[in-house]
Amino acid sequence: MIEYVDAKTIVNKANTVGWFEYDYGMNIYRGCHHGCIYCDSRSDVYEVVDFDKVKPKRDAINIIEKELRSKRNKGIIGTGAMSDPYNKLEEKLQLTRQALELIDKYGFGVTITTKSSLVLRDIDILQRIAKHSPVIIKITITCFDDDLTKKIEPNVCSSSQRFAAVKKLREAGLYAGILLMPVLPYVSDSWQNIQAILQKATEVDASFIFAGFGVTQRTGQRAYYLNKLREIDEQAYHNHLRDFGNIYSCRANNAKGLYAKYQKYCKEHNLTYKMKDIVNEYKSGYRNEQISLF
Repeated sequence: MIEYVDAKTIVNKANTVGWFEYDYGMNIYRGCHHGCIYCDSRSDVYEVVDFDKVKPKRDAINIIEKELRSKRNKGIIGTGAMSDPYNKLEEKLQLTRQALELIDKYGFGVTITTKSSLVLRDIDILQRIAKHSPVIIKITITCFDDDLTKKIEPNVCSSSQRFAAVKKLREAGLYAGILLMPVLPYVSDSWQNIQAILQKATEVDASFIFAGFGVTQRTGQRAYYLNKLREIDEQAYHNHLRDFGNIYSCRANNAKGLYAKYQKYCKEHNLTYKMKDIVNEYKSGYRNEQISLF
């Protein structure tokens, strides 16, 4: 049985300076079924009860249409920050698809963050939006190896499927790339893993790649992460405790050296990797005065 949650508003002003620079945030669902061991959205600060159960927001499409229709300034709407818009319920409810249709109808742009290949279902609408406004699809891939991916992101499609999704989005003419984050200390922070992802990103013609070499831990999430880490790799668990304790920001091993190699690879293979360049590229060609960021 689907459990709904009430919401007075869904499309809210966003402060995203330095982070893909969109105007509004939109989360149609609360919670996430992916089970990623590192997810910051599980932290106590967000006060999401029963985070691993996905709950749609009641009357979401009517609320979104009312809000989009009433906004004086058009702009870019971001979705996927707190919960994946392409979760298992989305296959049936199609709330994200309906919201994209409204985004197209009212002349907004969109930035999507997801780990699901279900985004391919909506290529037709995304192509329509791209005719008038910026569109960027960010697919998170943290591990090249599908077996390791299954351990740290247990309920998500494989990395192989996500690479294939990037390829299909690019073939459809959409600006789509990879979020290589988080890179987990003692788990996925080998150069072998990073290099394999970079090479595959080049192979599938990713528009960009953006990396974060480390992981964050807040109250609530930290305990969850450590428990899961211990199940996956006892030594990695002890190393993490030894090195980070209660520190919020936990950098990958040799993060500076990894970034240097990553930067070198991206430059040599003409792969966009700097945030300012990604933003410029996905917004290039759109100079409609209705888009408030321009």
